Amino acid sequence: MTGTLVLAGTPIGDTADAPPRLAAELERADVVAAEDTRRLRRLTQALGVHTQGRVVSYFEGNESARTPELVEALEGGARVLLVTDAGMPSVSDPGYRLVAACVEKDIKVTAVPGPSAVLTALALSGLPVDRFCFEGFLPRKAGERLGRLREVEGERRTLVYFEAPHRLDDTLAAMAEVFGAERRAAVCRELTKTYEEVKRGPLKDLAAWAAEGVRGEITVVVEGAPQTGPAELDAEELVRRVQIREEAGERRKEAIAAVATETGLPKREVFDAVVAAKNAARQSPADGKGLS
Repeated sequence: MTGTLVLAGTPIGDTADAPPRLAAELERADVVAAEDTRRLRRLTQALGVHTQGRVVSYFEGNESARTPELVEALEGGARVLLVTDAGMPSVSDPGYRLVAACVEKDIKVTAVPGPSAVLTALALSGLPVDRFCFEGFLPRKAGERLGRLREVEGERRTLVYFEAPHRLDDTLAAMAEVFGAERRAAVCRELTKTYEEVKRGPLKDLAAWAAEGVRGEITVVVEGAPQTGPAELDAEELVRRVQIREEAGERRKEAIAAVATETGLPKREVFDAVVAAKNAARQSPADGKGLS
Protein backbone atom coordinates (compact mmCIF):
# COMPACT_ATOMS: atom_id res chain seq x y z
CA MET A 1 0.00 0.00 0.00
CA THR A 2 1.37 3.41 -0.96
CA GLY A 3 1.69 6.26 1.49
CA THR A 4 0.24 9.78 1.52
CA LEU A 5 1.67 13.15 0.62
CA VAL A 6 0.42 15.90 2.91
CA LEU A 7 0.78 19.52 1.79
CA ALA A 8 0.77 21.64 4.93
CA GLY A 9 0.01 25.33 5.05
CA THR A 10 2.25 27.21 7.48
CA PRO A 11 1.81 30.65 9.09
CA ILE A 12 2.72 33.62 6.89
CA GLY A 13 3.82 35.59 9.94
CA ASP A 14 2.14 34.93 13.25
CA THR A 15 2.75 31.35 14.44
CA ALA A 16 -0.53 31.53 16.39
CA ASP A 17 -2.25 31.21 13.00
CA ALA A 18 -0.96 27.65 12.56
CA PRO A 19 -3.86 25.23 12.01
CA PRO A 20 -4.23 22.68 14.85
CA ARG A 21 -3.75 19.77 12.42
CA LEU A 22 -0.28 21.04 11.51
CA ALA A 23 1.17 20.07 14.89
CA ALA A 24 -0.36 16.61 14.69
CA GLU A 25 0.96 16.04 11.16
CA LEU A 26 4.45 17.20 12.12
CA GLU A 27 4.59 14.59 14.87
CA ARG A 28 2.98 11.85 12.78
CA ALA A 29 4.94 12.14 9.52
CA ASP A 30 7.52 9.54 8.55
CA VAL A 31 9.33 12.17 6.45
CA VAL A 32 9.13 15.94 6.73
CA ALA A 33 10.31 17.75 3.61
CA ALA A 34 10.98 21.40 4.45
CA GLU A 35 11.94 24.34 2.27
CA ASP A 36 14.19 25.56 5.09
CA THR A 37 15.01 23.13 7.89
CA ARG A 38 16.07 25.96 10.20
CA ARG A 39 12.71 27.67 9.86
CA LEU A 40 11.04 24.32 10.42
CA ARG A 41 12.96 23.97 13.67
CA ARG A 42 11.79 27.41 14.83
CA LEU A 43 8.21 26.55 13.89
CA THR A 44 8.20 23.26 15.80
CA GLN A 45 9.68 24.97 18.84
CA ALA A 46 6.98 27.64 18.70
CA LEU A 47 4.28 24.98 18.42
CA GLY A 48 5.84 22.83 21.13
CA VAL A 49 6.03 19.70 18.98
CA HIS A 50 8.77 17.22 18.08
CA THR A 51 9.15 15.63 14.68
CA GLN A 52 9.54 11.87 14.95
CA GLY A 53 10.29 11.25 11.28
CA ARG A 54 13.27 12.02 9.07
CA VAL A 55 13.68 15.69 8.14
CA VAL A 56 15.00 16.54 4.67
CA SER A 57 15.38 19.79 2.76
CA TYR A 58 13.19 20.41 -0.28
CA PHE A 59 13.77 23.75 -1.98
CA GLU A 60 14.12 25.19 -5.47
CA GLY A 61 17.75 24.12 -5.80
CA ASN A 62 17.19 20.42 -5.06
CA GLU A 63 13.51 19.99 -5.90
CA SER A 64 14.11 18.07 -9.15
CA ALA A 65 16.71 15.77 -7.62
CA ARG A 66 14.85 15.06 -4.37
CA THR A 67 11.40 14.43 -5.85
CA PRO A 68 12.19 10.84 -6.97
CA GLU A 69 13.55 10.06 -3.49
CA LEU A 70 10.33 11.25 -1.84
CA VAL A 71 8.18 9.41 -4.38
CA GLU A 72 10.11 6.22 -3.58
CA ALA A 73 9.40 6.72 0.13
CA LEU A 74 5.71 7.27 -0.64
CA GLU A 75 5.58 4.14 -2.78
CA GLY A 76 7.02 2.29 0.20
CA GLY A 77 4.10 3.42 2.38
CA ALA A 78 5.56 6.51 4.07
CA ARG A 79 3.53 9.54 5.11
CA VAL A 80 5.42 12.54 3.74
CA LEU A 81 4.67 16.03 5.03
CA LEU A 82 5.70 18.95 2.79
CA VAL A 83 6.08 22.40 4.37
CA THR A 84 7.42 25.62 2.90
CA ASP A 85 8.60 28.78 4.64
CA ALA A 86 5.13 30.37 4.67
CA GLY A 87 1.75 29.68 3.13
CA MET A 88 0.78 26.71 1.01
CA PRO A 89 3.32 24.53 -0.84
CA SER A 90 3.14 24.77 -4.65
CA VAL A 91 1.81 28.36 -4.59
CA SER A 92 4.96 30.18 -5.76
CA ASP A 93 6.83 27.70 -3.54
CA PRO A 94 8.29 24.21 -4.01
CA GLY A 95 5.78 21.40 -4.31
CA TYR A 96 4.33 21.28 -7.81
CA ARG A 97 6.83 18.72 -9.11
CA LEU A 98 6.19 16.39 -6.20
CA VAL A 99 2.41 16.68 -6.48
CA ALA A 100 2.56 16.05 -10.24
CA ALA A 101 4.77 12.99 -9.68
CA CYS A 102 2.36 11.63 -7.07
CA VAL A 103 -0.64 12.14 -9.33
CA GLU A 104 1.16 10.27 -12.10
CA LYS A 105 1.92 7.37 -9.73
CA ASP A 106 -1.63 7.41 -8.28
CA ILE A 107 -0.30 8.27 -4.81
CA LYS A 108 -2.77 9.95 -2.48
CA VAL A 109 -2.27 13.70 -1.97
CA THR A 110 -4.07 15.65 0.73
CA ALA A 111 -3.63 19.01 2.44
CA VAL A 112 -3.69 20.78 5.77
CA PRO A 113 -5.15 24.17 4.79
CA GLY A 114 -3.56 27.20 6.35
CA PRO A 115 -2.95 30.94 6.01
CA SER A 116 -2.58 32.37 2.52
CA ALA A 117 -0.93 35.67 1.61
CA VAL A 118 -3.02 35.75 -1.59
CA LEU A 119 -6.40 35.53 0.13
CA THR A 120 -5.34 37.71 3.06
CA ALA A 121 -4.16 40.50 0.75
CA LEU A 122 -7.32 40.26 -1.35
CA ALA A 123 -9.52 40.57 1.69
CA LEU A 124 -7.60 43.59 3.00
CA SER A 125 -7.20 45.38 -0.34
CA GLY A 126 -10.64 46.92 -0.53
CA LEU A 127 -10.78 45.93 -4.21
CA PRO A 128 -13.36 43.59 -5.81
CA VAL A 129 -12.73 39.97 -4.79
CA ASP A 130 -15.62 38.16 -6.47
CA ARG A 131 -13.27 37.23 -9.35
CA PHE A 132 -9.48 37.30 -9.23
CA CYS A 133 -6.37 35.70 -10.74
CA PHE A 134 -2.99 35.04 -9.16
CA GLU A 135 0.05 35.97 -11.29
CA GLY A 136 2.85 35.07 -8.87
CA PHE A 137 6.22 36.83 -9.30
CA LEU A 138 6.90 38.96 -12.38
CA PRO A 139 10.14 38.51 -14.38
CA ARG A 140 13.18 40.42 -13.12
CA LYS A 141 14.16 41.91 -16.50
CA ALA A 142 12.32 45.11 -17.42
CA GLY A 143 11.38 44.06 -20.96
CA GLU A 144 10.07 40.67 -19.87
CA ARG A 145 8.19 42.29 -16.99
CA LEU A 146 6.44 44.72 -19.38
CA GLY A 147 5.61 41.85 -21.69
CA ARG A 148 4.03 39.81 -18.89
CA LEU A 149 1.99 42.80 -17.71
CA ARG A 150 0.87 43.50 -21.25
CA GLU A 151 -0.54 39.96 -21.45
CA VAL A 152 -3.11 40.84 -18.77
CA GLU A 153 -3.61 44.51 -19.65
CA GLY A 154 -7.27 43.94 -20.47
CA GLU A 155 -7.92 41.43 -17.63
CA ARG A 156 -11.07 42.50 -15.77
CA ARG A 157 -10.49 40.28 -12.75
CA THR A 158 -8.54 41.61 -9.78
CA LEU A 159 -4.84 40.70 -10.12
CA VAL A 160 -2.59 39.45 -7.31
CA TYR A 161 1.22 39.45 -7.44
CA PHE A 162 4.11 38.60 -5.14
CA GLU A 163 7.13 40.88 -5.32
CA ALA A 164 10.53 41.36 -3.70
CA PRO A 165 10.87 44.67 -1.80
CA HIS A 166 13.90 45.85 -3.79
CA ARG A 167 11.96 45.49 -7.07
CA LEU A 168 8.66 46.91 -5.86
CA ASP A 169 9.17 50.47 -7.15
CA ASP A 170 10.12 49.28 -10.65
CA THR A 171 7.19 46.89 -10.72
CA LEU A 172 4.66 49.50 -9.64
CA ALA A 173 6.05 51.97 -12.18
CA ALA A 174 5.71 49.34 -14.92
CA MET A 175 2.16 48.59 -13.80
CA ALA A 176 1.31 52.29 -13.94
CA GLU A 177 2.72 52.42 -17.47
CA VAL A 178 0.82 49.39 -18.73
CA PHE A 179 -2.41 49.48 -16.69
CA GLY A 180 -2.69 53.25 -16.37
CA ALA A 181 -1.47 55.62 -13.67
CA GLU A 182 -4.90 55.91 -12.04
CA ARG A 183 -5.61 52.17 -11.75
CA ARG A 184 -6.33 51.38 -8.11
CA ALA A 185 -4.10 48.98 -6.22
CA ALA A 186 -2.99 47.91 -2.75
CA VAL A 187 0.47 47.01 -1.51
CA CYS A 188 0.25 44.60 1.43
CA ARG A 189 3.46 44.39 3.45
CA GLU A 190 4.42 42.01 6.28
CA LEU A 191 0.94 40.49 6.53
CA THR A 192 0.05 39.21 10.04
CA LYS A 193 3.45 40.36 11.33
CA THR A 194 4.25 43.13 13.83
CA TYR A 195 4.76 45.81 11.17
CA GLU A 196 1.85 44.87 8.91
CA GLU A 197 0.94 47.67 6.52
CA VAL A 198 -1.55 48.02 3.67
CA LYS A 199 -0.98 50.98 1.36
CA ARG A 200 -3.87 51.74 -1.02
CA GLY A 201 -4.15 54.20 -3.89
CA PRO A 202 -3.56 54.79 -7.61
CA LEU A 203 -0.57 52.99 -9.10
CA LYS A 204 1.27 56.26 -9.73
CA ASP A 205 1.06 57.22 -6.04
CA LEU A 206 2.10 53.77 -4.87
CA ALA A 207 5.08 53.82 -7.24
CA ALA A 208 6.21 57.19 -5.81
CA TRP A 209 5.81 55.84 -2.27
CA ALA A 210 7.78 52.66 -3.02
CA ALA A 211 10.63 54.67 -4.58
CA GLU A 212 11.59 55.77 -1.05
CA GLY A 213 12.32 52.16 -0.12
CA VAL A 214 10.14 49.38 1.25
CA ARG A 215 11.03 46.37 3.40
CA GLY A 216 9.39 43.06 4.13
CA GLU A 217 7.39 40.46 2.23
CA ILE A 218 5.14 42.06 -0.37
CA THR A 219 1.83 41.15 -2.00
CA VAL A 220 0.38 43.53 -4.59
CA VAL A 221 -3.31 43.57 -5.48
CA VAL A 222 -4.36 45.47 -8.62
CA GLU A 223 -7.85 46.40 -9.74
CA GLY A 224 -9.01 44.72 -12.93
CA ALA A 225 -9.32 46.60 -16.21
CA PRO A 226 -12.41 48.77 -16.58
CA GLN A 227 -15.06 47.64 -19.03
CA THR A 228 -14.49 49.88 -22.01
CA GLY A 229 -15.65 49.87 -25.60
CA PRO A 230 -13.78 50.98 -28.73
CA ALA A 231 -15.44 54.39 -28.73
CA GLU A 232 -13.93 55.21 -25.33
CA LEU A 233 -10.32 54.81 -26.49
CA ASP A 234 -8.78 58.01 -27.84
CA ALA A 235 -5.82 58.20 -30.21
CA GLU A 236 -3.38 58.90 -27.38
CA GLU A 237 -4.37 55.67 -25.61
CA LEU A 238 -4.00 53.66 -28.81
CA VAL A 239 -0.50 55.04 -29.35
CA ARG A 240 0.40 54.30 -25.72
CA ARG A 241 -0.61 50.66 -26.13
CA VAL A 242 1.40 50.30 -29.34
CA GLN A 243 4.46 51.86 -27.65
CA ILE A 244 4.24 49.43 -24.74
CA ARG A 245 4.22 46.48 -27.11
CA GLU A 246 7.14 47.87 -29.11
CA GLU A 247 9.18 48.41 -25.95
CA ALA A 248 8.50 44.78 -25.05
CA GLY A 249 10.06 43.67 -28.35
CA GLU A 250 7.20 43.52 -30.86
CA ARG A 251 7.53 45.01 -34.33
CA ARG A 252 5.32 48.02 -34.97
CA LYS A 253 3.16 46.20 -37.53
CA GLU A 254 2.55 43.35 -35.08
CA ALA A 255 1.88 45.78 -32.22
CA ILE A 256 -0.70 47.68 -34.27
CA ALA A 257 -2.46 44.46 -35.24
CA ALA A 258 -2.51 43.27 -31.62
CA VAL A 259 -3.92 46.57 -30.32
CA ALA A 260 -6.59 46.51 -33.02
CA THR A 261 -7.58 43.00 -31.96
CA GLU A 262 -7.73 43.76 -28.24
CA THR A 263 -9.71 47.00 -28.70
CA GLY A 264 -12.03 45.82 -31.47
CA LEU A 265 -10.98 48.72 -33.71
CA PRO A 266 -9.97 48.50 -37.38
CA LYS A 267 -6.21 48.20 -37.88
CA ARG A 268 -6.34 51.26 -40.10
CA GLU A 269 -7.62 53.40 -37.24
CA VAL A 270 -4.79 52.30 -34.94
CA PHE A 271 -2.27 52.77 -37.75
CA ASP A 272 -3.52 56.30 -38.43
CA ALA A 273 -3.20 57.21 -34.73
CA VAL A 274 0.41 55.97 -34.70
CA VAL A 275 1.30 57.86 -37.89
CA ALA A 276 -0.27 61.06 -36.53
CA ALA A 277 1.72 60.74 -33.30
CA LYS A 278 4.91 60.11 -35.24
CA ASN A 279 4.36 63.21 -37.39
CA ALA A 280 3.58 65.30 -34.32
CA ALA A 281 6.81 64.13 -32.67
CA ARG A 282 8.83 65.16 -35.70
CA GLN A 283 7.28 68.63 -35.63
CA SER A 284 8.10 69.00 -31.92
CA PRO A 285 11.59 67.47 -31.52
CA ALA A 286 12.25 69.36 -28.29
CA ASP A 287 9.58 67.30 -26.58
CA GLY A 288 11.73 64.18 -26.72
CA LYS A 289 8.67 61.94 -26.60
CA GLY A 290 6.53 60.02 -29.06
CA LEU A 291 7.11 57.43 -31.73
CA SER A 292 10.22 57.58 -33.89
